[in-house]
Amino acid sequence: MSGVSGKVAIVTGAGQGLGRSYALALAAAGARVVINDIGETDGVATAERVATEIRAAGGEAVANLDSVARAEGGQAIVATALDSFGRIDILVSNAGIERNQSYAKSSQAQWHDVIDVHLNGTHNLCHAAWPHMLAQRFGRLILVTSPSGLWGNFSQASYAAAKMGIIGLANVLAIEGRSKNVLVNCLAPIATTPMSAHLLSPELAARLDPDLVAPAVLELASDTLETTGGILVAGGGWFSSAHIAMSPGIHLAAGDTLSAHWPAVIDGAAATPGRALDPETLQKMFVG
Repeated sequence: MSGVSGKVAIVTGAGQGLGRSYALALAAAGARVVINDIGETDGVATAERVATEIRAAGGEAVANLDSVARAEGGQAIVATALDSFGRIDILVSNAGIERNQSYAKSSQAQWHDVIDVHLNGTHNLCHAAWPHMLAQRFGRLILVTSPSGLWGNFSQASYAAAKMGIIGLANVLAIEGRSKNVLVNCLAPIATTPMSAHLLSPELAARLDPDLVAPAVLELASDTLETTGGILVAGGGWFSSAHIAMSPGIHLAAGDTLSAHWPAVIDGAAATPGRALDPETLQKMFVG
């Protein structure tokens, strides 16, 4: 069998919105799923609601209520997968909060709240799962970033900084995990969720069902996947890839000024995806 059938997946922030859609899609495709969320509705944990929904449909799922914002929470979430299903194959780091505020009016507490859940939470989860994936020579990590991190959005400084930090983490993990078949990619979803609904017009919100992003997760989680270090943008049934690119640049000659060549330096028309600036790449760039 290929795809995700029989694999064990963790989805954080899976009690509602995009996380719930990801978890339901993985379960429907045959994965066994740990549903992580700290929320509750009417006194019932949202994680347990989704796990129950999956089991009622004939799938396998367990709930976990630990917070990704603490290192011990990440360890406990991974332990739930190991205790319940014996391994961990797929990790979807989706849990998130927002504290939207213009930068001038934002507080230190708001900054740290967002960084702790998004960036530190992703690290806590990855750090707990990483040794197990390396040891079994298989893993699929899907780290949820955001268009806000890639291109910015008013009032989301902390959110955007955390989401761009996740891309930096993914870039390094993709390099370190490649030889062990542990593939790491980012997903930047566009969807109507409890976090985004108030920002969207009714017409746009109706077109951005979270379920329409789920095919991206199934592809990035598949055991036939070969891509690592990618950034997938998905929403409303539309799928694209984003790239951190570099212009050709210029070598400044002795006695020349950077100002004279500034338009060529910042012109992105001929930009191509950049590469890790390791010693081999630097040798080619500056020595030949």
